[in-house]
Amino acid sequence: MQFTDLKAQYAALKTSIDARIQRVLDHGQYIMGPEVKELESALTAYSGAPHCVAVASGTEALLIALMAIGLKPGDEVITTPFTFAATAEVIVLLGGVPVYVDIEPDTCNIDASLIEARITPRTKAIMPVSLYGQVADMEAINQIALRHGLVVIEDAAQSFGATYQGKKSCNVSTIACTSFFPSKPLGCYGDGGALFTSDAAIAQAAREIRVHGQSGRYHHTRVGVGGRMDTLQCAVVLAKLDRFDWEIQRRLALGDRYGRLIRASGAPVQLLAVRPDRDCVWAQYTVMVDDRPAVQAALQAEGIPTAVHYPKPLHHQPAYAADCCPDCNPHSIVAAQRVLSLPMSADLTEADQDRVVAVLANACVTSGCVAVGSGA
Repeated sequence: MQFTDLKAQYAALKTSIDARIQRVLDHGQYIMGPEVKELESALTAYSGAPHCVAVASGTEALLIALMAIGLKPGDEVITTPFTFAATAEVIVLLGGVPVYVDIEPDTCNIDASLIEARITPRTKAIMPVSLYGQVADMEAINQIALRHGLVVIEDAAQSFGATYQGKKSCNVSTIACTSFFPSKPLGCYGDGGALFTSDAAIAQAAREIRVHGQSGRYHHTRVGVGGRMDTLQCAVVLAKLDRFDWEIQRRLALGDRYGRLIRASGAPVQLLAVRPDRDCVWAQYTVMVDDRPAVQAALQAEGIPTAVHYPKPLHHQPAYAADCCPDCNPHSIVAAQRVLSLPMSADLTEADQDRVVAVLANACVTSGCVAVGSGA
């Protein structure tokens, strides 16, 4: 069983992907070829965001976003400690200071009700993460930002295709950044990403920053990076867009089915909540269990791969701890000890899903797990 079945996806899209790649090989424009603009137009149409800038990775998208808003050394960015390191990494790279706000224990997304208390005169932006494929509480976050004159950057690396209050992820804040890492809901065959924004000036800045700050050939108007998404990767994503709507519906259905199966099994497993005004595209189908090592070992013994997203919150990471007290953000600490991601992709079969849940339920009972609660 595959944790993310990219082979089955390729088999379904082989003709389209091969043709797209061959077209790039034929025209030979591997950097900033026509597929780059074509992809940006397609993603703009899909997301509803006014502007899209294709870049080298999701991390590069976050970095370029912070450069575009002029983040300076000492500036603070409010974010969550329960995320992949890239979220804080880009802040620190620019000399900024990540300020961590704890998560909601039932969704693992940043708790918007705790944000305002962490704002200081040095706060420049708020960077919520739409974790596991569910958009964070962007309405509340945007209102806080509006009151304090801050920019909101949605880290949507895991949520492209998700819906929040009738709008798509990447079109619910001033700036959003997503990743096309192969295992993401929409992935390429290497690194790739995109920055979305409703602000034309930020879009123009991002376009210049991604090509070493050039506003014209060899005319550098700002400090930039080598942040272009290469044409071949754009071609792959364009081909995958052919069935992306089907894949999103499939992810939604599989996520719902996982929940029904786990609840029916009576297993002491905590499910993540999905708020009623949004959905979750399950970039990872993540649950919470006690005695995670024992449960993982039991699944592995039956040939079922698992992963942990994430085993240590950022305020416990030496590179990103800053001055944060180790006991801060208690919900993030507990989540890091209990989260477990199960196999998930649009091509996961119901038979494999049945087997995952049966082994999971048995493993949890055998290891003495105790249910703490369950989400929707």
